Amino acid sequence: MDYTLKFLSGGFLQLSWWQVALVTLVITHITIAAVTIFLHRSQAHRGLDLHPAVMHFFRFWLWLTTGMVTKEWVAIHRKHHAKCERDGDPHSPVVFGIGKVFFRGAELYREEANNAETLKRFGTGTPDDWLERNVYTRHSLLGVLIMLALDLSLFGVLGLTVWAVQMAWIPFWAAGVVNGLGHFIGYRNYACPDASTNVSPWGIIIGGEELHNNHHAYGTSAKFSTKWYEFDIGWGYITVLRFFHLATVKKLAPKLKLEPASATVSVSLSTLQGVITHRYEILARYTDLVKKAASEELAKLKPSRKEGSADCRWSLLSRAKDVLSRTDDALEPAQRVELDSVLAGNQSLSTLVQMRRELVRLWESSSASSEQLLGDLQAWCQRAQQSGIEGLEQFAYRLRRYAA
Repeated sequence: MDYTLKFLSGGFLQLSWWQVALVTLVITHITIAAVTIFLHRSQAHRGLDLHPAVMHFFRFWLWLTTGMVTKEWVAIHRKHHAKCERDGDPHSPVVFGIGKVFFRGAELYREEANNAETLKRFGTGTPDDWLERNVYTRHSLLGVLIMLALDLSLFGVLGLTVWAVQMAWIPFWAAGVVNGLGHFIGYRNYACPDASTNVSPWGIIIGGEELHNNHHAYGTSAKFSTKWYEFDIGWGYITVLRFFHLATVKKLAPKLKLEPASATVSVSLSTLQGVITHRYEILARYTDLVKKAASEELAKLKPSRKEGSADCRWSLLSRAKDVLSRTDDALEPAQRVELDSVLAGNQSLSTLVQMRRELVRLWESSSASSEQLLGDLQAWCQRAQQSGIEGLEQFAYRLRRYAA
């Protein structure tokens, strides 16, 4: 009787509560590593190849701790990138609202997992062996039930809490935080055409997925950190796997290369290739330039608010400051009207926005030849350096230093 009570209270391991908590953090972190390394970087984006033994460990572990099916997860994530922030995106806060994605992200996942067309179109290339068909996919619920039995056996009654945490870990951190907050709050290194953000520069708790804006800018890169102050623990694990020849990295984000500063640096095909490659970084810098110019204009207008027209211009510019920093494709019709009203009364900001439009068209052009694009880039830099806008002149000078 005493042994039975002892077993029920502490299981085979007889750990204290803090030891159970520590073990729970370790096993949930392994699950995070499996999601970011296997499902995300390897399967969904093909940024790296994993040794069969490592790949199968991750498949087995995810079957036990989440019940997720590889093909479903990969298909839903690929569709998210293909339809990002538009109708059809399975879990965008822009489409569904931050509340629904953060608190009910798992429901959105399950709804999309039942869409046969999504699985057919976006789920190609995922494991399709006997185990996948007959165990992991067919009996996805069996794995989590086995995990429940193991938790109860190892930890006793506390095992039920351990299991509940395991079941909620991925829905909360991945579906809620990454898919929700990762498109809602944070900072952006790259002005890619979506609302993705880096939730934190230190990607530890969610395995590096915190660096979500970096990932959207260079989706196929196996490494998510791009700045010197950012840390991607998932990449750390991949580095260890590479050392033991258990992983092969296939794709990484390109490193920014600038030619030495010189008054005679010319715009060449290498410059053009560098500009196109690093377009999201360039657009982010340009966004900062526009924001700074808008702030300076506001500072000029504010002391003169006694005059009615100046007061009106200050109020209009103050309201539209955020709109000014967005590209045309990210604006609603009403915001476009607001932007046009601001630009009509400010030549400097009008020039900056028009030059941004021309710069974006340069790398969005799909029919122009390299020679045409090179000529357009040379002309853009010349106009920018003759604009009389100091920030734009400096920007154009730096742009001429980009290299492939």
